[in-house]
Amino acid sequence: LREDPIKGIIVSGITEINASSSEKILNILKKGNKNRTTESTNANETSSRSHAILQIMVSYKEKNSGIDYEIKYGKLNLIDLAGSERASVTLNRGNRLIEGANINRSLLTLGNCINALCEANEKGSKSYIPYRDSKLTRLLKDSLGGNARTVMIANVSPSILSFDDTYNTLNYANRAKKIKSNVKRNV
Repeated sequence: LREDPIKGIIVSGITEINASSSEKILNILKKGNKNRTTESTNANETSSRSHAILQIMVSYKEKNSGIDYEIKYGKLNLIDLAGSERASVTLNRGNRLIEGANINRSLLTLGNCINALCEANEKGSKSYIPYRDSKLTRLLKDSLGGNARTVMIANVSPSILSFDDTYNTLNYANRAKKIKSNVKRNV
């Protein structure tokens, strides 16, 4: 990861594609999902083995603005987080076990950032937020505590077999809901 003074945190060597329509963005999203690694586990037949992030940079300029004009810009992060895994449930071994541990570690770091942001909001003071503890949280720094509106959609199950996972997911999402940010226009 690199920090660009204009674009913010970027992934070095990543491909940027100019898209002029929503159809092109959907095609890029589909192509990215095809490239995403999935593997069968005892808990899930098509378990995603990584998080997926699609960043959409949007800029807007009035058509008839002449020489003096404002450019409005924004960044939309669409993130599909891989679910946490219990090795005792998935029965993963070898590389799958290591992947699951890495997924859990990044989710824990994201949870720590969310908790720190909630505590800072409750106390009304600035405190240390551990964004640099994982690549995921470093990429999402603007979305979590910056000039952004953040929405978390949680995938839960009504099954009694998934009660613990559902309960933990709802707590995770509820903490994220408590984050307060000061949104300003990007011009």
